Amino acid sequence: MAFDRIDRQILAHLQEDGRMTNVELADRVGLTAPPCLRRVRALEEAGIIRGYHADLDPASLGFPITVFAMVSLRSQAELDLAAFEAHVATIPEVRECHMLNGEIDFILKIVAGDLKGFQEILTTQLTPAPNVASVKTSLTIRTAKSLSGIPVSGT
Repeated sequence: MAFDRIDRQILAHLQEDGRMTNVELADRVGLTAPPCLRRVRALEEAGIIRGYHADLDPASLGFPITVFAMVSLRSQAELDLAAFEAHVATIPEVRECHMLNGEIDFILKIVAGDLKGFQEILTTQLTPAPNVASVKTSLTIRTAKSLSGIPVSGT
């Protein structure tokens, strides 16, 4: 799908504020409401806009601990990789799972209510998972930057 300047503006504005009304969005990008809505729907149908969500404060909701876990597997066969991905998908505290190139196979972003809660996730759900060879963890001390989305150029 080719994007013009208006599509990129729409994406940038919606990424910044997904609750913006179509009328407000149309005004910001210089369109009337109907063609703006058609563009948004086309971007949604193409899978460019994957969804809308609220950005929640984890600490306020009882999850002040964020840990990154680097996981190495015994086997990198596709079935084993898929099985690990399916397993971590069942753990609600695992918020992100990225397969890596190199010494570590996966990096996980995990949230927890406290260190004991994280230790329980680690020892009952992560390290005993099939095919897991090792797990190295790093506790987040503070977050200097956390932006959702991507930089949208050409706006």
